[in-house]
Amino acid sequence: MELKLNKPICFFDLETTGIDIGKDRIVEISIFKVFPNGNKESKTWLVNPTIPIPPQTTAVHGITDEKVANEPTFNELATQVYNMIKDSDLAGFNSDRFDIPLLAEEMLRAGVDFDMKNRVSIDVQTVFHKMEERTLSAAHKFYCGKTLENAHSAEADTMATYEILKAQLDRYTELENDMKSLSEFTTRKKIADFAGMIAFDKDDEEIFTFGKHKGVKVNKILETEPGYFSWIQNADFPLYTKKVLTAIKLRKLNTK
Repeated sequence: MELKLNKPICFFDLETTGIDIGKDRIVEISIFKVFPNGNKESKTWLVNPTIPIPPQTTAVHGITDEKVANEPTFNELATQVYNMIKDSDLAGFNSDRFDIPLLAEEMLRAGVDFDMKNRVSIDVQTVFHKMEERTLSAAHKFYCGKTLENAHSAEADTMATYEILKAQLDRYTELENDMKSLSEFTTRKKIADFAGMIAFDKDDEEIFTFGKHKGVKVNKILETEPGYFSWIQNADFPLYTKKVLTAIKLRKLNTK
């Protein structure tokens, strides 16, 4: 089945120095662009990240410091990359949570005013997770190797859930066997910025999710503690977070 397109769409993937959106850098970017008329074009760049590539990261993607030492930096490539994607929607695998946020940081760092206005994003990983079975019975089979008898009876479902959590802790050593940690890991928030430092509350208003003002409305802090805005802008926060915070401040000024 061919895609029905009203505008071009760029499928893209990043290889990076790590998984910290605010601090890590791109070492390779590949873009595959599909046009509404069926034409296609692709481009892949190796990128000098200007910071060391950790050995454990090289072990994943095979890109070493030596391999990219003579490649252009992202600052040098940013205009080319932007020109390829500027008229397009974006798609990737886990791209909403990683590739797009990190690309935005690199673009803003290079002085390119990247945002997602007038474009949409399609995360193929999310399609996978939503369309494939994610029932309790499927989880019980996957994690415990057992068929869930009497599914949808409260007692059977309760015991299966207990067994699954224990099996998950056995399988994923990076999960901490601590209820507060697990609660934080499994809590999903509607976020305003890519890094999740500004989220939306039940009233759909922006709140801070970190620090001394965690859970407090952004507009309230901008009004009562204006220096907090300046502190964030001058501190080591993701550039897209700063951009979102600036937009909230400008919106507040424009409504006065």
